[in-house]
Amino acid sequence: MQNSFVTDAINLKSYNLSEADKIIVMYSKEKGLIRGVAKGVKKPKSKLGARMDLLVANTLMLHKGRNLDTICQAEVVNSFYKTRQDIDKICYSTYVTEVVHNFGVEEDPCSEVIYDLLYKTLDSIASAQNKVDIMLAVIKFQLKMMIESGFGIEFDKCLCCHDSIKEDTMYLIPHLGGIVCRECAKKIPYNKKQLPYKLRDFFKQMSINDFDQVGEYEQKANEKVCTVTFEVLKEYITMKSPKKFKSTGILQEMPVGEGK
Repeated sequence: MQNSFVTDAINLKSYNLSEADKIIVMYSKEKGLIRGVAKGVKKPKSKLGARMDLLVANTLMLHKGRNLDTICQAEVVNSFYKTRQDIDKICYSTYVTEVVHNFGVEEDPCSEVIYDLLYKTLDSIASAQNKVDIMLAVIKFQLKMMIESGFGIEFDKCLCCHDSIKEDTMYLIPHLGGIVCRECAKKIPYNKKQLPYKLRDFFKQMSINDFDQVGEYEQKANEKVCTVTFEVLKEYITMKSPKKFKSTGILQEMPVGEGK
């Protein structure tokens, strides 16, 4: 079939195109952000049906069009069905997909890495046993996604004097993209957040550890620590994002438990 291509892609957003059709925004393994028309998807007997729901990973065949590609076939790879049974999982998964939508680009040279990162994150959220497990997956995603997007945070050396900071108080300066020592922080007018070295070490370890890794930091993490870490990263990502976020308002309204 000429002018067609096959790719793995995860559904991020959808828009109504007509009474029966939708435009699906997806992140694909080979091409980064892509948009495809799902013709007749709103009809009860559509062959695409639930495959075009948000938070579904498919293997797709698309026919290239002048402005928009047309989704011809879709085979579900993972529907992350356990996510749909839990409001926390739905909200954090929606946030993760919005990060990818905001930072992803068409013909993305990092498409395979980012696709795998998104897939692993959604899969980890779906299989999470509790709120802490969900948040650990999202924190790892946040840190790794910023590295892949060119906004990795410097956690080892002061951005001003370049001295290594070990077991000492430091400050995170989101505008600068990293930490500064106590002395340099006195001279900087930017908004800064005090960062205990143990929390800094938690950040560093989460950026390295894989999603299925359960090390010392994962075992010791509680909901309070995860919430603080997530919020700091969320603020940083929002600052760096080329597009506005919609899902963050929902997350702010969610109650925070005491953790276990």
